[in-house]
Amino acid sequence: MTSMKTITVRACLMTLVVCACLSMIVLAQGDQYKARLAPAPPLGLRGERGATPSSFVAGIGNASATLSGKKLTINGSFEKMASAATAAKVGLGLATGARLDLIYDLTITKSPQSTPPGTSGTIAGSFDLTPAQVDALKKGKLYIQINSEGAPNGHLLGWLLK
Repeated sequence: MTSMKTITVRACLMTLVVCACLSMIVLAQGDQYKARLAPAPPLGLRGERGATPSSFVAGIGNASATLSGKKLTINGSFEKMASAATAAKVGLGLATGARLDLIYDLTITKSPQSTPPGTSGTIAGSFDLTPAQVDALKKGKLYIQINSEGAPNGHLLGWLLK
């Protein structure tokens, strides 16, 4: 009977070790977020009757983000913009869909093959968030904004969502 108890205890311990290892793997991967970058009505660029001219705002893109602890890592791409990208930023809004403050800079790498030049490329960055910013990310308040020569206050925009 003693050997049966020993085998049972060992099996339970092995199960706990396996579960702990799997939990650590899942935690190491972090929380995943995605953003679809789409043309945004740029601030201060309004044409006739308040419309945004399509010659200023065009393009598409996407981004993914991983939150591991307080570290947020973002990678993405964009293409078919109407004018060359000039800056990419992470913003903190009041709520999903409501822009407010730009808080971090992303690195832009422009594709040399894009026509016109600079209208396609990639974005990347990694930042340590404050506890309030982590909470805002989890509530859908962080967004990515790519500015361009034709739309310096926002050309493509996308909210980081689960």
